[in-house]
Amino acid sequence: MVLVAALLLGCGRDIQPGGAAAPASRQRTLADGGPDDRAAERRAMVERIADYSPAFRVRDPKVLRAMSVVPRHEFVPPEAAADAYSDQPLPIGEGQTISQPLIVAAMTAALDLQPGDRVLEVGTGSGYQAAVLSLLAAEVYSVEIVGVLAERAAKTLSRLGHANVKVRSGDGYKGWPEAAPFDAVIVTCAPDHVPRPLTDQLKVGGRMIIPVGAELKDSRSVQELVVVRKTAAGLAREKMMDVRFVPMVGEVRRSR
Repeated sequence: MVLVAALLLGCGRDIQPGGAAAPASRQRTLADGGPDDRAAERRAMVERIADYSPAFRVRDPKVLRAMSVVPRHEFVPPEAAADAYSDQPLPIGEGQTISQPLIVAAMTAALDLQPGDRVLEVGTGSGYQAAVLSLLAAEVYSVEIVGVLAERAAKTLSRLGHANVKVRSGDGYKGWPEAAPFDAVIVTCAPDHVPRPLTDQLKVGGRMIIPVGAELKDSRSVQELVVVRKTAAGLAREKMMDVRFVPMVGEVRRSR
């Protein structure tokens, strides 16, 4: 299994990027295909994703549509832009990476988002995953522990018109309690257990996608990507696939 570009965690300072957010009309333009010259590369990327094994569960047309219009090359450094639509993680600075498109699609599809949903993302990174989520949900709240990445992602998202995304820098193990409850939670780094603060902030009937497992020690070790559903009776957990994510840091390190 490929190494997923998992980001470190964040819940503290809200990011206020310089300048006003791009107008809603700009976001609609992106949703209609984007005014850039790399749409064909995005379509080819999505076709590759759709051709993968059904086990990855990424045939949801809404997810594939969102993946086909969000300009991934805008979320990577210039030196990585040529490879933006390859199915691999890419460096974004600060020792972190942007996630492999297949994993972004698989995790997004697992959330089964509806237009009115409110989503919590733990691990903003480049902002690419948040941009995809923003085209499928009403509101996205994203938390990132690496301050410089949070600042950069907030500016990129604002510039591209994703006005329904809010970014915060801090410890994502704690979530975003004042904005809870959420219909869905997505976590892009691996704790060794499902964090209680995040399930507490999930609505009954809500779902979470999260990698869970010990810190990777060698090339053979893996974690589990699991879907957690919150019911009136408690939490139901289903394994999706084996993955390799960077470990979650922050409060999780002190929680046991």
